[in-house]
Amino acid sequence: MSSSKAVLPGNDTVAQVFKALETETTALLEPLDLSFLTDYPVFAPDSRGRTRVHEPPELLKGVLHCFYRDIYGLRPMERELRNEDVWRQCGFERPPSRRTLDRFITDFAVVAEEVFIELVHELAEQVPLGKLFQIDGTDIPVSQRDEDAQWNYDHTDDDFYYGYGCCVVTAANNIPIAAAFTSGKKVDQETAMRVTRDALAVETPRWMVGDSEFDMLNWHDYLLEQAVVPVAPYNPRNTDDPLDIEYRVEDRIKEHSETVRLWQRQLDETYSQRSRVETAIGVCKDLGLGSLRVRGRARVKSHVFLTLCLRVAVALANHHRGNDVASSTITL
Repeated sequence: MSSSKAVLPGNDTVAQVFKALETETTALLEPLDLSFLTDYPVFAPDSRGRTRVHEPPELLKGVLHCFYRDIYGLRPMERELRNEDVWRQCGFERPPSRRTLDRFITDFAVVAEEVFIELVHELAEQVPLGKLFQIDGTDIPVSQRDEDAQWNYDHTDDDFYYGYGCCVVTAANNIPIAAAFTSGKKVDQETAMRVTRDALAVETPRWMVGDSEFDMLNWHDYLLEQAVVPVAPYNPRNTDDPLDIEYRVEDRIKEHSETVRLWQRQLDETYSQRSRVETAIGVCKDLGLGSLRVRGRARVKSHVFLTLCLRVAVALANHHRGNDVASSTITL
């Protein structure tokens, strides 16, 4: 009969594995204050008087842990959270069922934006966001079996894709600070204004950069009223009598002020940093924004904002550990 030592790792090795898991999970979750989740009516106890076994803060921690480990399906998430070293660190008194996780993720869609914004405000109190914000839309492709989605044109790739979109404002260190879930990648003026207001409610930058899609008069005027310089290329296709300018802000400042002047070189140098938003979105896609295997508008929206919340949580974790806040991974 063979000795167990020949087929099983030693106790020291097992202890190291659990310690690594504990350290990584704790690093992700410890800096988060999720107590505000209990205030949302959507997470209120059952109206029939049943006690709530699992609290919303613990459930969100459990889902964020799973997302960080590239676990997205309900069955794999349920299996992962059966690990006692995981569910205890998430604050559970016992592992949540698949049905509980399903209900939580479905309900999360109702308050997804509010939860994300709350976490962003927590982050902004500790991490500098810089003076340059970027805004852009990104595609959220899904299976054609999703009846809620639609075909959209992506002008960047000059191709069509089936799915949804997300308008995101990002700041320093690849951090998303405001977002809106949309039907497609193209951003309309109403969405641009809403997301911009959310971003400025967190912190006021000096500059906000967007591509020619954001050549919107109301967007420019609103930012200038907030003492923020909008930098978006002028789109001559928006008029039959195009102006001789490179950026819309040149005309808006000329119209609104006789004293303020911007150098063309200054605008060019600022706009050259627009690619930062693509890098920031890429970091979010590394954390699950590009790994959607769910269907239905509500579930896709939940997935998108859970990913954005995870990005903020990772940034907080790295900040607390003195690591690179821009990274998509937590350095132990």
